[in-house]
Amino acid sequence: MTDASFPRTRPRARRWSREALLASVLFALFAALPVVAAAMDDTFIVFFTIRVMVFAIAAVSLSLILGYGAMVSFGHAAYIGLGAYSVAILAEHGVWDVTVSLPVTLAVTGLFALVTGAISLKTRGVYFIMITLAFGQMAYYTATSLSAYGGDDGLTMWGRTEILGSTALTDRTTFYYVVLGCLLLCYALARMIVASRFGRVLQGAKQSEMRLRAVGLDPYPYRLVAYVIAGMMAGLSGALLANAAEFVSPAYMSWHRSGELIVMVVLGGLGSLAGAIVGAASFLILEEVLSHITQHWRLLFGPFLVLVVLFGRGGLIALIPGGRKQ
Repeated sequence: MTDASFPRTRPRARRWSREALLASVLFALFAALPVVAAAMDDTFIVFFTIRVMVFAIAAVSLSLILGYGAMVSFGHAAYIGLGAYSVAILAEHGVWDVTVSLPVTLAVTGLFALVTGAISLKTRGVYFIMITLAFGQMAYYTATSLSAYGGDDGLTMWGRTEILGSTALTDRTTFYYVVLGCLLLCYALARMIVASRFGRVLQGAKQSEMRLRAVGLDPYPYRLVAYVIAGMMAGLSGALLANAAEFVSPAYMSWHRSGELIVMVVLGGLGSLAGAIVGAASFLILEEVLSHITQHWRLLFGPFLVLVVLFGRGGLIALIPGGRKQ
C-alpha cells in the first residue's frame, strides 16, 4: 500500500464512523421512547413514532437506490400501497397470519419491482423519472378501481396481523418494537449492501457508467437487483403501515407520497442511510407541528426546505457538527 492510498481511506472510515454513531443514537432514542412516553402517560408519541419508523423504512429503501444508485424513482410509494393492500386483502379473506401475509407481501412487491424495474432501467434521467411515475400511477388507479376492496374509500382492517395464531401485535408496545426491529433489519441490510462489492459497483455506475463498462461490468443487473430489494423493503413498510392504521387507501401510493419520500431522503442527506431516517422523522414532525399552525403548512415547509438546500448542502446531517458536506 502506498502513502497516496491513505487520503482515500481515512475520510471514508470517518464517514462510516459518523454514520454508525448517528444510527446508534437514533436507534437508542427509538428504543427508549416507549419508556419515556409511559412516564409522561402520552400514548400519542408512541403512535406517532410508529408512523415515523414505518416511513423511515421506505425512506431508507429509496435512499439505497437514489442516494447510491442515482435512480430517481417517482413511483416508490406504489410499493408502500402494494404492501398495505396485500395484507389488507388477505385479511379481508380471513388470512391474518404473518407467515402467509409477509411472504405474499414481499413476493407481490418484489415481482412488481422486477417487471417495472426491468423496463424502467432501460431508460435514464428524466425518462426514468417519468416511467416510474407512470407505473406508480397505474398501481394507484388500479387500487381506486377495486370496488370489492373499498375503491376510493379504502379498506378497513378489523385488527392486526397475527403471529402463528397469537394476537401479540395488538399490544401497542409490542407492535412498536416489531416495527423498530424491521427498521433496524432494513437499515443493516442496506448498509451491508452499500459496503459490499455489489454496493461499490452500484456507486461506480452512479459516478460513471461508461468507466464501469470499460472494466467489463454491466451495471444493469446490479441496478435491477437493488431496485427489487428497495421495492420489497418499501412493501414491508406498507404492510406495517396497514397494521398501524388498520386501514389502507389508494392515497398510500399516490405520486404526492412518492414526492414526499424523495423530499425525506434529500432533507436528511443524499448518500446517507441514517440521513434518510433523520429526513423521515424531520418531515413528519414538521408536518405535525406546522399543520397545527395552518392547513396550508407546505407554504411554511417550502422555504424551510429551500434554506436546508442552500445552507446545508448534504441535508440536515450536514448541519450536525462534524457532519459531511456535499
